[in-house]
Amino acid sequence: MEDIFVARVMSTSLQTVSIDTLVEDAADLMLDEEISSVLVVDDDNQLEGILTSTDFVDIVAKSSPKAETTVERYMSSNLVTATAQESIRDVADTMIENGVKHVPVVDETEGTIGIVTTTDLASYLSRVHTPSPE
Repeated sequence: MEDIFVARVMSTSLQTVSIDTLVEDAADLMLDEEISSVLVVDDDNQLEGILTSTDFVDIVAKSSPKAETTVERYMSSNLVTATAQESIRDVADTMIENGVKHVPVVDETEGTIGIVTTTDLASYLSRVHTPSPE
């Protein structure tokens, strides 16, 4: 698994929003696309933050979801990122160490180019290794 790179398992069909997107619109997008996160990017596609389904628990608990609130208020902005050339083992270790399930993939010139999730890693492992009960 060590010589497999992030580019091989990352998702590149990204759903992005801007920091002034309404939370309700971001939620609609996530529901329509059946995804658990949206990346928040600026006009140059540079990563600003991430809004995940877990963040919506906080939104519901602390405020009315009907308020005209932008994603900037709730997004995570202290992000752990990866590059397409990193090994998936390193990314998996990073996820565990930081307690995250989503790692955006960034490129210096192109900005945000993908995302690796725990689902991506599990999908890769299920194709490479046949799971067996122990």
